[in-house]
Amino acid sequence: MSASAPSVPSSASFQASPPVQRVVIAGAGPAARALVGKLDGSRFAGSITVLSNRDDAPSELLELAALPQVSIRFGQPASFIDAANRVVTTSDGMEFSYDQLVIATGSAPALSPVDGAGRCLSYSTIDDAARIGDAVKEVTRVLGRRPLGILVGTGPEAGQAEAVLRARGVRPVRTTLRPAAVVPTLAGSVLPAAGIVFDDGSSMNGDLVVLAEERVARDGLAASAGLETAANGGIVIGQDFRTSVPGIWAIGDAASYDGVRLGLLVASGSAAGACAAQLMQATLQAPVQAAA
Repeated sequence: MSASAPSVPSSASFQASPPVQRVVIAGAGPAARALVGKLDGSRFAGSITVLSNRDDAPSELLELAALPQVSIRFGQPASFIDAANRVVTTSDGMEFSYDQLVIATGSAPALSPVDGAGRCLSYSTIDDAARIGDAVKEVTRVLGRRPLGILVGTGPEAGQAEAVLRARGVRPVRTTLRPAAVVPTLAGSVLPAAGIVFDDGSSMNGDLVVLAEERVARDGLAASAGLETAANGGIVIGQDFRTSVPGIWAIGDAASYDGVRLGLLVASGSAAGACAAQLMQATLQAPVQAAA
């Protein structure tokens, strides 16, 4: 008696494995790096490609590049988005397909740097508060008294910086007039700057100097993808970090929520965690297609 042939399930009972989700991140600053870390911590199973405008390889990016699912393309900033076909093109013409694209290109100073700006502290996002706090603590220790701070700026950045300085015991003196240069301290001093000087020769002296000048979002990618932008700059996002075009998200200073640069509203780590959760949900909802 011959053995019966094994039953073979019909093709309709098979389903293809879910396709590997491809996340591309345009930008490699603090917000982008934080997002990669949060996705890795969430056990994201897809691929992550980071398009960096930097030719060098700082240690922060090299650590992320060591992750098995992460590919960092140095010196390959995104320059064009084909939203219909979900393809990003870099400045060198390389193309990267994506399922989800996150724009994290940051912001840039609205004006050219003040001479000697590297000697003083700067405030541009909420993330700078901790760094300024550490610097103030050291200056206070050296002086043995409450420091006098010179604060330069007019916009919301300056308002936040003033609150940060006051909360840390600094007596801030704020000026809306832009200085010509930052005055260095004497050689060998641990204090970074002694004051500022203006074009007419007048000056202001203090124990530390904080520049909190206006910045503009790097939102140039928005035009090619047809993304909505805010009147004062920045890619418009909702509470879930989604832009006006499906499959495209924005985070960090490139994004604008309710007309305000996101970096002034949410710390990069917190924003990255919330955005990663939304991305995980979006990738889990990707359709599974039946095999032919």
